[in-house]
Amino acid sequence: MKFIVSSTYLLKQLQVLGGVINNSNTLPILDNFLFDLKQSSLTVSASDLETTMSSTINVESDSEGSIALPARLLLDTLKTFPEQPLTFVVEENNTVEISSNHGKYALAYADGAEFPKAVALDNPSSTTIESDILATAISKTIFAAGNDDLRPVMSGVFFQFSQENLTFVATDAHKLVKYTREDVSADAVAEFIMPKKPLNLLKGILAGSEEPVTIEYNESNAKFTFNDSELVCRLIDGKYPNYEAVIPKENPNKLVIDRTQFLNSVRRVSIFSNKTTHQIRLKIAGAELNISAEDIDYSNKAEERLSCDYQGDDMQIGFNSRFLTEMINNLNSDNVQLEMSLPNRAGILTPTDGLDEGEHITMLVMPVMLNN
Repeated sequence: MKFIVSSTYLLKQLQVLGGVINNSNTLPILDNFLFDLKQSSLTVSASDLETTMSSTINVESDSEGSIALPARLLLDTLKTFPEQPLTFVVEENNTVEISSNHGKYALAYADGAEFPKAVALDNPSSTTIESDILATAISKTIFAAGNDDLRPVMSGVFFQFSQENLTFVATDAHKLVKYTREDVSADAVAEFIMPKKPLNLLKGILAGSEEPVTIEYNESNAKFTFNDSELVCRLIDGKYPNYEAVIPKENPNKLVIDRTQFLNSVRRVSIFSNKTTHQIRLKIAGAELNISAEDIDYSNKAEERLSCDYQGDDMQIGFNSRFLTEMINNLNSDNVQLEMSLPNRAGILTPTDGLDEGEHITMLVMPVMLNN
């Protein structure tokens, strides 16, 4: 088995696949990349058993074979090469010899047959979506997903497909984000929960690209196919909570404010908040928003006044500043709207501008009890 490939081209593909590999694996074979060669087409795969990703690379070769090469060693070596052709030759003594313009490097390989195979999906449903739209949907929601091992369904992003639209939801019970695209739809109604790790990989690869991504899914697995790559992952098992039920429908108090100004104020004031609760107080009266925080233990306190556009009753409401900052930070609009009903009901944050046609985003943040 022998092939010739460009060093930088190979490195670029392997760095993407390297994101799949865990730092500590139960099976030693998972510390490797699988190289599967069929004439001039080389398919490289990486897996952690839950997620398997593979890319197909064009190489110069007329042989076939399958070997597993140590990922860390290979990546560290490739990073040091300037652009040049590298020749990989499988030797008799269970090593692969890599020849560059200046030297030769031998590394031990494992049998490719030991590498776990990616799951084949039985009669899946499928949807096609533009790469950048999917990447945006992931980045707008994934930060709100939980990290609680006891509630695994909330540690992923809920995909809800229908003939009218595609909806993506994430929540950790303190904050919730619902992102909808009405300009894209699926052939059939489907719902599944995607884990965070494969989504983070996809987000990084797909951002800014207009290539179509085909998503195939069944009860237990999903497969994303794009360019010359595919990613197959196991879905999170379980039923997603009824998120529509927690979004308050009647919110008579509406505050519209400059997003950057609001974000900077919340960030500054929150430095003075209690280090365990991160509580800040919003006090709204007329066209003035007063943001304050106090850490009684250290006698630290801060308050800022901002002018805003407000319709509704005067009110005071408390929020965890970390959640509020994360949410405002994740919007790209010039102004944001915060809708509220009562100090003990969730506030709804939406961008007032900067969205594409058919794009909707709703963020919900739970209040914290104010101790007067």
